[in-house]
Amino acid sequence: MRRLLMLGFGLAAASAAVPAPALAHGLVGRSDLPIPDRFFFYGAAIVLIVSFVGLAVLWPKPRLESGEGWRPLPGGVGRVLASRPVEIVTGTIGVLLLLLVLLSGLAGEQSPTANFAPTFVYVIFWVGLVFVSLVFGDVFRAFNPWRALGRTAGWVGKRFGADSLPPALPYPERLGRWPAAVGIFAFVWLELVAESGDEPRVLAIATLIYSVLTFIGMALYGVSAWVDRGEAFGVYFNLFSRVSMWERRDGQVGLRRPLSGLATLERMPGTVALLAVMIGTVSFDGASSSKLWQDTAPDIQSVFTSLGLGPARSLELTFGVGLVVGVAFAYLLYSLGALGAKSVGQGLTTSGVANAFVHSLVPIALVYAAAHYVSLLVFQGQALLPPKAFLASDPLGNGSDLFGTADNAVDYGVVGAETFWYIQVGLVVAGHVAALTLAHDRALVVYDRAREAVRSQYWMLTVMIAFTLTALWLLRQANKG
Repeated sequence: MRRLLMLGFGLAAASAAVPAPALAHGLVGRSDLPIPDRFFFYGAAIVLIVSFVGLAVLWPKPRLESGEGWRPLPGGVGRVLASRPVEIVTGTIGVLLLLLVLLSGLAGEQSPTANFAPTFVYVIFWVGLVFVSLVFGDVFRAFNPWRALGRTAGWVGKRFGADSLPPALPYPERLGRWPAAVGIFAFVWLELVAESGDEPRVLAIATLIYSVLTFIGMALYGVSAWVDRGEAFGVYFNLFSRVSMWERRDGQVGLRRPLSGLATLERMPGTVALLAVMIGTVSFDGASSSKLWQDTAPDIQSVFTSLGLGPARSLELTFGVGLVVGVAFAYLLYSLGALGAKSVGQGLTTSGVANAFVHSLVPIALVYAAAHYVSLLVFQGQALLPPKAFLASDPLGNGSDLFGTADNAVDYGVVGAETFWYIQVGLVVAGHVAALTLAHDRALVVYDRAREAVRSQYWMLTVMIAFTLTALWLLRQANKG
């Protein structure tokens, strides 16, 4: 334990060497925090160390692994929320929103700031549903337009005698969550790398392509199998929803222990890669604001330019390289922790350890996304959410004013810059404490003795501190004004 504390405090002290950049993503009007940055880094590292010691002393038996403790909502409310009529209503809403994205993207004003599609997809859908999933559970499953259309097609087929069609193929075990990992990476490439990724028409065409591929997957392997494993956004938001207390089980909605949904996550190929994509892409988005990247990017771009590519294409590929490096960084950092934990024994391989503890990365991925993009949601989300809702009132950008709010504008003073920073730090620390808790609980199951379980988590503690300090540093990079 003494060696553990010395290691942890050494890492905390090392955080003083991390540069202390300026301001927040999407924020204006702040020059300095009232507390030096290094104290946030020290404090975060110390909180993790204290949490680790507390878990080692006060959490001697697994409490999350069994999935027990679920209870339905009283008074039949849980059955109503999970009922077929509610599913039809929510699915219909999801399909209508999908059609509105396609309509506004293809036929509306081709300005990213005046069109409904980019703000809805990149802010409300991509960022807003992260917070909704954390608080209310797997809401996206109910509104998933592809699931709704797939189930409707299946119902129509059975109704009109399509029983002669061949049955769905068994979902290949080796495929696992790889399609979801590829899908999320492709989406983020469109968002962060593609030169025309924010153009409404390009976004609508990409949505059509994704829809076609999703329907092919459903046709081959069945709607449920593809939504649960292959459909990128269904898998993505489901992972985040497992942090929440809400769960649908046995045809009704109920409450469970927080984090227990992650403890029961099915292990399958591609999950580590998916989490690396989720963490690494957000990491690159933050790092792209750093002086390190701004000094390095021109050198990478010159390599592509020397191959005869134009400036725009070279810059796009440069950012693509950065995106891949971000994913590789997250993957390698976690793999190092798994390699160290393997040395404790129990006959596990490095990949076996990585798969056993991969669920502990989900809270980290969640808080990386939530902390990094919370300001984007608060500010740009005003375009579609009441009381401002100016883009919702004019979704095609053609001068309409459906709700009388088209002349509103973003209020950048709704939350102060310092408040955002405190929210971001709180999210990062809470997420990594949750990750430590999940890893400790799983270690008590994987290893025969509690002492071995704690020893295996020395490495995970180091990884969690590294992820925490990296997250805080990236936020300070992205927070430059």
